[in-house]
Amino acid sequence: MNNTTPILIKNAKLFCENKMINNGHLLIEQGLISAIFSEQPNLTELPNYVRIVDGTNLNLIPGFIDGHIHGAAGADVMDATEEALDTMANVLPEEGTTSFLATTITHSPENIEKALRNVAVYKSKLGKAEVIGVHLEGPFIEKSKKGAQPVEYILEPTIEQFKEWQNTSGNKIMTITMAPEHDADGSFIKYVSQTGVNVSAGHTGTNFEGIKNAIKHGLSQVTHLCNAMTGIHHRDIGVVGAALRLKEIRAELIADGIHVSKEMMQLIYNNMGSERLLLITDSMRAKCLHAGDYELGGQAVTVTHDRAVLDDGTLAGSILKMYQGAQQMLALDDVSIQHIINMASINPAKQVGIYEKKGSLKVGKDADMLLVDDELNIKYTFCRGHIAYEVK
Repeated sequence: MNNTTPILIKNAKLFCENKMINNGHLLIEQGLISAIFSEQPNLTELPNYVRIVDGTNLNLIPGFIDGHIHGAAGADVMDATEEALDTMANVLPEEGTTSFLATTITHSPENIEKALRNVAVYKSKLGKAEVIGVHLEGPFIEKSKKGAQPVEYILEPTIEQFKEWQNTSGNKIMTITMAPEHDADGSFIKYVSQTGVNVSAGHTGTNFEGIKNAIKHGLSQVTHLCNAMTGIHHRDIGVVGAALRLKEIRAELIADGIHVSKEMMQLIYNNMGSERLLLITDSMRAKCLHAGDYELGGQAVTVTHDRAVLDDGTLAGSILKMYQGAQQMLALDDVSIQHIINMASINPAKQVGIYEKKGSLKVGKDADMLLVDDELNIKYTFCRGHIAYEVK
């Protein structure tokens, strides 16, 4: 058997793009979903040799897309090496992530350029999570809402700088996090959004009206909802209230119960539903490793069993795994596996314009998928048709 061997997943509950099939079957060929069967396929419908994967009592769902991740397993996007991206791509299938946006941090222009250049030339390997592009988080943010972003490198947004970095990345920047209040006339947001890049408000001190105005210029997302932004006040509902109220935008959510409490997660879900939420990890290099001392953007980070913090206690990304965030959401009231698919697969694909090839189970799309039990414990991960992870 070689890397191009077709795979037939049998007897699973298939969560397809437009329907659910109980006890269905799905055929993978050449990295793509080539056929979906609601009944046992005839031998004449199958290739001469096919590997069988038994999905009895399991659910086949689309792979998770992490649109905001800095690092894992000791590696960080800002390391700017092929080895760092390889390390991340190798370990992420274990948590159900089949593709991701390599996310930068506010840093010197030179170091940001190195990271972007590295992604520009990086070639995703078969059987690993795919690097689908870049999330440029900062440096065009508000200093008072910097969070764990190094304040000394924060810059004012300019179209010229964005053009330069987009060119350096090989046009791989797909999302940019910035503070709308530093684009008073909306010209930056308008230009960037018109190039097809997803503009997200984050690390921002703007208010409700500020978000409404930014939406008029092309803003379409909020970064890690509730963190590093204005919260809800009874005289101004801020960025958080804007995300809950304004249907034009989607919002990232770090569903670890730490960045956002479980009660707030429920409140957010009750107001936004699964159609406008994007599950992310925002994880840093300590994910998958032991507690100890690490770094993020040149800053010292202390990692315990459940969180990563700077010396002053500020949360410094997370050590969350995607399936864990999905499980936290599934435990909320009125959340089903289909709702998880919306938040972790469909919405992320739509938000960055790749839904034609990823984010759902449909013939012709990339065979990025997971076999999971009803509690979202992962049994198999398939990345572009290859088994990237399986429970032995």
